[in-house]
Amino acid sequence: MIKLLPMVLLAAMVVSASAQESSFRLSLDGEWLFRVDSMKAGITGGWYVDSLDRSGWARVQTPKYWEEYPGLAGYDGWGWFVRTFALDRPGGGISLHFAGVDDDAVVWVNNIEVGGHTGYTDPFALDITSALRPGLNTVAVLVKDNGGGGGIYKPVTLIPTRALDELLKSPWYGTPALKSADWVKAAVIYSVYLRSFSPSGDFEGLEKRLPALKDLGVNVLWLMPVNPVGELNRKGPLGSPYAVRDYYGINPEFGTLQDFKRLLAAARREGMRLIIDLVANHTSWDSKLISGHPDWFKKDPRGNIVSPNADWTDVAALDYTKPALRRYMIDMMRWWVKDVGIDGFRCDVAELVPNDFWEQARAELNRIKPVMMLAEGSLPEEHVKAFDLTYSWNVYDALDPLLQGKRPVTLLDQILKNERLQFPTGSLRMRFTTNHDKNAWDAPAVLKFGTEGLRLATVLVNTLPGVPMIYTGEEVANDRKLSLFQKTPVDWTRPRDMGDLWKFLIGIRHSHLALSRGDMLRVPSTPESDVFSFFRAAGTDKVLVVLNFSSEPREASLAVPMDRIFPRQGSVKMKEVSTGKTIVLQPGVPQALSLEPRGWRMFAVEPSGKK
Repeated sequence: MIKLLPMVLLAAMVVSASAQESSFRLSLDGEWLFRVDSMKAGITGGWYVDSLDRSGWARVQTPKYWEEYPGLAGYDGWGWFVRTFALDRPGGGISLHFAGVDDDAVVWVNNIEVGGHTGYTDPFALDITSALRPGLNTVAVLVKDNGGGGGIYKPVTLIPTRALDELLKSPWYGTPALKSADWVKAAVIYSVYLRSFSPSGDFEGLEKRLPALKDLGVNVLWLMPVNPVGELNRKGPLGSPYAVRDYYGINPEFGTLQDFKRLLAAARREGMRLIIDLVANHTSWDSKLISGHPDWFKKDPRGNIVSPNADWTDVAALDYTKPALRRYMIDMMRWWVKDVGIDGFRCDVAELVPNDFWEQARAELNRIKPVMMLAEGSLPEEHVKAFDLTYSWNVYDALDPLLQGKRPVTLLDQILKNERLQFPTGSLRMRFTTNHDKNAWDAPAVLKFGTEGLRLATVLVNTLPGVPMIYTGEEVANDRKLSLFQKTPVDWTRPRDMGDLWKFLIGIRHSHLALSRGDMLRVPSTPESDVFSFFRAAGTDKVLVVLNFSSEPREASLAVPMDRIFPRQGSVKMKEVSTGKTIVLQPGVPQALSLEPRGWRMFAVEPSGKK
């Protein structure tokens, strides 16, 4: 039972503004009504309806994590926020801007669902013009907290839509991102969960299948943690690989350090780079650091070492206010890169470790050689000096509502626009259809999206700006949850249709600089709710991508901005990459295309000099 704040008779909470003022900006920070929804009954119960009796709801303050509310220190789940505001004679487009909600949100205005947000801590905005009315308006926000902090923890602002861009811009807008090595920009990452990847579940099992991964087109291997796993407080029979006992050690499940070096050498021969998972935020309870340096860990007021959060009971949180810990971790990272020879790190829960530590570590690694640093995070500041890549949770979380027809494809426009306004220029996002967390805790991608939905999503993540990642087993559309606490083998006898698609798409990516380095230009198309089309262009290399998110066939009409994509040219021939058929784009003439349900088509202009 969740204990709420003391119940009081609540009067209407009202704030007001005039939308006739061209520069008005109305803050909705302050007092809201709040109710926990531990049974997830609020949507069917109509908790968003403005006439609902909320006399039993609590008064709370935002912005603030709800863990700071009385009785909610350990609460993860659903929670509702409601506030009333007055708006005189609304005119022009009006949007609600949320600077930060943890984790996901659905928003209603005057009983109308105006949109939602998935993507963890990313800022977002919703145009609410059509739902507004003169006088009193009610906004209801359902926050879905998946773990850790929860609630509306950053400001909420009502603002004219035309002024929204300035509010969406982060302090890092317009600054250059860290300069990545060319091989990082050209990467196709394969995330290897060794326990599930082969019958033997070890380095040798991976080494034997390197030629198959090379044939797929993979050029970067990311190995989930290879370190020994703790035994104290472990989860499941084998324990989580993210409960590290020794940062310098090798998990005997997988082999020895010599076996690892042999695998690394074999990957080099196949033209692949190799990075490993670095779990820098916490260790197992029986780690070498706890026994040797207990002062390097976070403690409660009684002096007891604590976990990072209530659910992560198998690990203990490290304290990066300790200079000696920072030096130890950087020396360890240097050892893996310089002495062992790896090419970088995927950094687990990178946002829980201070960014200035990552910046210091990257500077020292750069003195050794160019590396890849991949953050399991999505903060713009991570791209300035520390990381090449961050997780594109925003695109992943949009896939299901897009494929279900719950949101129009303009959702992708908003996501990519937000990226441009918030991230440093040139930031690389890692795009994916699943990963080890989503597979294990949500659902395998083929079950979540369906076969055709997964195929379309795979085309999207391989053609949007960024770097694609494929998780263990996706080349056979793995339909099993790969547990992090025990061995769950992939059924490699399943059909390899998805592998064929990946191989085809990766081949196109490797042969067209536009897809790995090029700019993106959106192409207006109808029907605008279902069809998403865009160009990728790098010099004379140009690729047109058209995707149908509908479960029905569509006759699309593309308004190609010829003057921007092919300046000073007349008609242009493009060849379809899958069939070899050609289309002719002409200035001022809409391009008609037929699309199968969940279908896609891709066309390319060959780079100059290429036959």
